[in-house]
Amino acid sequence: MPLHKKNIVRLCCGFSLACLCQLVNALAPIPPNGITPTKRTIDYSWMSVSTWDKMHAEDTLVAQYDQVDLLFVGDSITAGWDQKIWEENFKPLNAANFGIGGDHTGNLLWRLQHGAVGNIQPKLIVLLIGVNNIGGLQETPEQAAAGVTRVVQQLQLAWPDSKILLNAVFPFDQAPSSENRSKVTKLNTIIARLGDNKTIFFKDYGPKLLQKDGDIAPEIMADFLHPTAKGYQIWAEAMMPDIKTLLH
Repeated sequence: MPLHKKNIVRLCCGFSLACLCQLVNALAPIPPNGITPTKRTIDYSWMSVSTWDKMHAEDTLVAQYDQVDLLFVGDSITAGWDQKIWEENFKPLNAANFGIGGDHTGNLLWRLQHGAVGNIQPKLIVLLIGVNNIGGLQETPEQAAAGVTRVVQQLQLAWPDSKILLNAVFPFDQAPSSENRSKVTKLNTIIARLGDNKTIFFKDYGPKLLQKDGDIAPEIMADFLHPTAKGYQIWAEAMMPDIKTLLH
């Protein structure tokens, strides 16, 4: 084969290989991250995808037809409110709970973009999200903060007249020396800047869940992540004055 034809063949082969690599990269699944709206696609032992879908569908019905003045959005910590505490404190305020266990900010973004807004016009939104970005997605505090920021922006886009009570992410792991504690502290330092005390109000209730030495007691968080009924009572008592103020 003449030299010039060989060069043309090599050039074409190289071009085809480059195109193939680009195609493979384009088709490769994007790893979950906290700034990309992401539907739940993985079955866990504690929650199947079908259960997640059902919970989201129930929320969309509430969003479509109910009267909601106080809206809670978040992950399992929001979802897990003790029923008695919820009914005593929040039910009289026309509250709805759009928390789903295991959600990171990307999951919550997806839900907000796929039916969770509906027709409701909450006066106040209580937001707590981000712990699964660190514990689940293994994101840095900066990456997790970017996800929380996107959620806040999505909430403002959906409900521009609503106030947002942005909760600091709760500390988790028993000992204050835990690396996760440091990550949460840094995350909260970043998202605190979102608060403007006009429409976004940042509050850190986490220290009230800690003992004097910084440890988390099992009677407050049995697994050192999710509050017990006693933990929820502490959170409710700390937050209720702010909720009442912001609702009126």
